[in-house]
Parts: sequence; C-alpha cells; structure tokens
Amino acid sequence: MSSTDDVSCKRRRLERRRRGNRGRDVALSELADALHNRFRRERKIADLDEAISLHRAALELRPLGDVNRSSSLRSLAFCLADRHDFQGVDADLEEALTLGRAALALRPPGHPDRAISLNDLACDLGTRFAKQADMRNLVEAIELHRAALELRPYGHPDRFSSLQNLARCLRDRYDSLGEAADLEEVISLRCAALELCPQRHPDHCTALDSLACDLGRRFEKQADMRDLDEAIKLHRRTLELRPSGHPNRFMSLQNLARCLRHRYRVQGVTADSEEAVELGRAALELCPPGHPDRGASLDSLARTLRTKFEKQADHCELEEIIDLYRAALELWPSGHPGRLSSLQDLAHCLRDRYDDRRVITDLEEAVMVSRAALELCLPGNPDCFVSLSSLALNLRTRFEITADMHDLDEAIELFRKALELCPPGHPLRLFSLENLVICLVNRHDNRGLIADSKEATTLDDTAQTLRPPVQPDHDTADLDEAIVLEQEALQLLTPGDPHHDLCQRRLAAIQMKIQSEDTNNTPSSDTSPAPVTC
Repeated sequence: MSSTDDVSCKRRRLERRRRGNRGRDVALSELADALHNRFRRERKIADLDEAISLHRAALELRPLGDVNRSSSLRSLAFCLADRHDFQGVDADLEEALTLGRAALALRPPGHPDRAISLNDLACDLGTRFAKQADMRNLVEAIELHRAALELRPYGHPDRFSSLQNLARCLRDRYDSLGEAADLEEVISLRCAALELCPQRHPDHCTALDSLACDLGRRFEKQADMRDLDEAIKLHRRTLELRPSGHPNRFMSLQNLARCLRHRYRVQGVTADSEEAVELGRAALELCPPGHPDRGASLDSLARTLRTKFEKQADHCELEEIIDLYRAALELWPSGHPGRLSSLQDLAHCLRDRYDDRRVITDLEEAVMVSRAALELCLPGNPDCFVSLSSLALNLRTRFEITADMHDLDEAIELFRKALELCPPGHPLRLFSLENLVICLVNRHDNRGLIADSKEATTLDDTAQTLRPPVQPDHDTADLDEAIVLEQEALQLLTPGDPHHDLCQRRLAAIQMKIQSEDTNNTPSSDTSPAPVTC
C-alpha cells in the first residue's frame, strides 16, 4: 500500500470514530503516524503539521495513567523533532525534549519501550548540543545512549543504531575536548557496528563509511599511517557500493579524496594527488549549481589543489584554487560553519599570488579576507591564532610597501594577541616571538621609541632560548659564514640601534655554539680509546 493510500485508509477510519467514541485516540494516532511516514518520504510540511495536530489531540484523550500515554508523548516528540530538523524552530526542539523526558518517566527500568525513549531523548539532546554547544547536553546524551545500548544486547535489532549513535556523540565530544580516550572508544564502537553488518547487509556501507571517517580522524591526531591506509581502503570499498546515481556517492568521493590528499601531503606520491584531484572533480560534477552540497564540493576541491600547489608550485592551478574558494564563499553566508576555514585559505592563496606577482591588489584583498576571518573567530576558537597571525603578517607586508604606521601598529597588537595564545611550551611560540620582534624593531626605526627597542631585545632573548641547537653533523662552514655576515652587519649599524643589539646577541650565540661543538668534539680523558697493545 502506498503512503497516500495508507493516509486515506486511516482518515476514513478516523471519520468513523466520532468525538466521544471509544478508540478515537487510536484512530487519531494511526492517521498521525501515516501522515508522518508520508512526510518522511515526500517532505511535505503540511503532512507533518497535521500529524502534530493529530498527536496533540490523541494525547488529550490519554491522560496520566492511560497505558498509551507514553506512546503519544513519544510520537509527538518524534514529529516535533523532525519539524525542528526541517524548519529549525527552537521551540519545536525544546518541546520535543520536554515530551521525551515525560515519556521516559513513564517507562521505568523493566519497561519494554524504555530503550526507545532513552535513545530518542539522547538524540534530541545531541541535536541541541549541535546548536548551543552546551557540553552538559552532550554528556547527558552519552549517558542515555550508553543506557540504551545496555538494553540492546548482541542480537537485538536496534543494537547497530545504538552503537552508531553512541559513537557519534563520543566523536562530537572528542572534536570539542580532544580526549584521546573518546576517539579510541568511537573506533571500538564503529568496529563492533561493522561486525553486525556483513557484506550485503543494508547497513554495511554506512558502517564502512563511519569507521573509515573516524580512522581518518585518528590519523589527523596521531599521524599513524596505518590508520590512514586503512581508511583509504575502507573508503574505496564504500565507493564501490555507491555507484553512479547513488545519493551518497558524492560523500564517498569527497571522503576518499580527503584521505588521499592527506597521504600525498605526508608521502608526496604524485599518484595520490592526481587521484584526489580526479575524485574531487567527479564530486563537483555531482553538485551542479543549486545543489545543497556544491559549496562543500568547491571547498574540498580547492583544498586538494592547494595541497598539490604547496608541493609543485603550479601557479596556473593557484588561479583555479582562488576561483574555487571565492565560489564556495559566495554559497556560504555569514554563520556557515565552513566559512571561516575558506576565508583563511583564500587569504593564504592571495598572499601566495602576491608573493609571486607582487600585484598590490592581491595583498589588499588578502588583508580584507584575513580581517573577515578574524571577525568570525570567537574567543577560545583554536583558529584564532591562524587568523591573528595571517592578518598581522599581511599588514606588516603592506607597511613595508606603503609605510603606513597604522598597519604596523595593528600588526604589533595582533602579534601580541597571537603570542598570548602560545604559552611556554607551545610549538608556535617562537614564530610569534620572532614576528613581534621584527615589528617592534621596524617601529623603533620609524619612531625611535626606546620602549620598542627594549621590548624587542627582551623578546629576542626569550626567542633565543627556544631556537633549536645546531646539530653536530652540520657543516661549521655555515656557522663561519653566519659570523662573517653578522660582523659585516654590525659595521653598518651604530651602538644603541636595536638592530645593532640584535646582531650582537646573534653573533655571540653563534660563537658560543661553535665553542660548544669544539668542546663536544674534543675527546676527554674519560672517553679516549685505550691504547692498542700488541
């Protein structure tokens, strides 16, 4: 029976159950369920709105104590959650949560439908976390999914969905907090889910894809090539199960391209890069103008081409990369989660083109785009450092061309903020210190402020302690040449100039390194080999 025929049948049945007739609540619920099912197939909001109205009417006929009240609460919550997903109205989600809690309260431990209510409430809490980023929602969702999973032992028809749902929430917590234990559990759950779905199982493809994605996520954290190789293998198998015309083929093309891009970045095998580009273009062809995933496809192809450009420096491809990022940004309005990274990448590409061609309009646009990216960085966002540093570097470069002190002043303030995000021990602290020193020295040269010179000296001393020591196998001729260059620079500078002071300290540091190497390379009495006797 088609969904339309089912609705018609249930509607006639309701018409026979007039107000006050016994069984009207059942007829209301059945018609509501039929309309809800049709909505999930045809996506007509009028069906869902009517289903909600009918479930409300059925709930009124099932007061507290009615054996079917929990079922009505659950069904109404389910419809409201779907309407929230379709229209984004927060009130629908909040009501769904309230109803879900009420349904769970009527299904205590031992109730046959308790696992269903645990799962539904957990899913709605996960949705609210995605909107509000309140970790309390995610923590509760994880607890509820664990409880539901315990009620769905091996062999239960819904165990697969519980494994996947719990893994999804733990993955979200890992993405927020970075706890390795969460990611390890995610992968264990994904493996368990895949074991429940052998080949030709309807969920086999989903299980493959989920495990592959999370192995890729672990690679990004731990850089274990075994994870990346396994992810690529699983994504290939997934793609084979999603032939041309499959609604999720685009996703598999994107996922495989991303993993190949990562492997190319690490190993530099050209075949990986070429295949990643080919897959990215194939994914873009499946997302013509107007397709909801076109922006993501444009952005993904741009990233793949940019990774190739970083190794091969084909400036013809740089033009295409910039065009792709611009096209993606046109489709991603303010507030889109992908907009920040696209702005950052576009700024870097414009800066690369400026460095190659020295066309000032590229630098001007890089400043503008970097500033737009920084405006999207909320406090605590890990991308703030990238946006601060990118804008600061572009402003400093523009200052070197235009001598506009406003640019230099702003660059200094931005580098200060970036340095605050790099406490002692941070791998990028040296980068921030050195750039701030350069800017302070430039400002001293223009304004002659002693405070800038003193601060630059202090910061450079700190930076000196973070610079890696010269390796013993390095050619000392390089150090000798560095000494000559520093001495020549000193002759061109006058004492008191911050450049003079910096050169002096660098020269002293190089000479100390040479002395240290000479000492280390001179055998001591304790380490000298014993004389050979015949």
